[in-house]
Amino acid sequence: MNETTDHMDEIDRELDAVVVGGGQAGLAIGYHLRRQDRDFVILDDRHRVGDAWRTRWDSLRLFTPARYDGLPGMRFPGDGLAFPTKDELADYLEAYATRNALPIRLGVHVDGVRRDGDVFTISAGDRRWRAQRVIITTGAFHEPRVPDFAHELGPSIVQLHSAEYRNPGQLQPGPVLVVGLGNSGAEIAWELSRTHATSVSGTPGGELPVRHGRTAARFVFPLVRFAGLHVLSLGTPVGRCVLPKLTAHAAPLIRTRRKELTAAGVETVGRVTGVSDGLPVTADGRVLAVANVIWCTGFRSDFGWLQVPAFDETGRFRQWRGVIESVPGLSVLGMDAMYSINSESLPGIVRDAAYLARRIALEQGVAAPAREARAAGVAVVE
Repeated sequence: MNETTDHMDEIDRELDAVVVGGGQAGLAIGYHLRRQDRDFVILDDRHRVGDAWRTRWDSLRLFTPARYDGLPGMRFPGDGLAFPTKDELADYLEAYATRNALPIRLGVHVDGVRRDGDVFTISAGDRRWRAQRVIITTGAFHEPRVPDFAHELGPSIVQLHSAEYRNPGQLQPGPVLVVGLGNSGAEIAWELSRTHATSVSGTPGGELPVRHGRTAARFVFPLVRFAGLHVLSLGTPVGRCVLPKLTAHAAPLIRTRRKELTAAGVETVGRVTGVSDGLPVTADGRVLAVANVIWCTGFRSDFGWLQVPAFDETGRFRQWRGVIESVPGLSVLGMDAMYSINSESLPGIVRDAAYLARRIALEQGVAAPAREARAAGVAVVE
């Protein structure tokens, strides 16, 4: 499973599909392609299945309970009302890939996808694959984003992006400034408050109206899941009206809320706008004497390697439920708000993968299992 050899046989022949990205979305669509007996491979630049989760900060837990975190054909093990750690999810993904004998090629960094006539050419260095179909499952956000003035901070200040942060042991003694108050910023600030004087700069996009935990997992999350999959989607009038507005704002705080940060002694400061004498400065002119800065300022997309006309004027994929009509044979999966507010989450990925698999089967004249057809929202007569 964890081979990184060239697999010259699959490079020499034309494949049915190449999946770019071996995370949860890539594994979910791989499950369906395997059931359809497709000749395909999944290419991933990590060295182990699940490493995209293993390399995140140590204390990270999922927001969704385990009962909703399984991929098709394999439930998530353990307590269904518990919230898995990032390492538990990583190990589950690795076990899932092994159980389903998914053809994953690890350590492969795809640097080009182009369409040559009716066939795609996928390149990774000096290696090439040819396929009738390409499915992009890399997620929408890849490159850590920090403000341009970050390099002006003094050399004595420890700077980390949230993608680099693992635990408080990486920081030096002295105050910490966390820039960005999304869920990552809130959770990291709360953790750091136990070992460092911590301040946070940012405005959240609201808060979950109920306390996160087992009670919410039992009584609230079923409703949230239903609404996210079946109401707040592009398939309903309400969803078409509300979804663009929701995605234009920051996600609400889910587990760690403002009052909990305040109770932990975390100070809220103004928006950081620049640097003075090597120290961060807020919009109201306050200079922050800190020894560490954690940038929880998000990521930017990098699809420069995708050499096909798949994007609209805003840089988003021109797609409907993952299908890109302007580039026949090209699909995406696991993108933020691709079809519903949940399209980037595990429950949304499972639903969207089933639909996409059914579309692939219909386009290529292969019968998909009835259960997959129902999951894709297609009527089945048995």
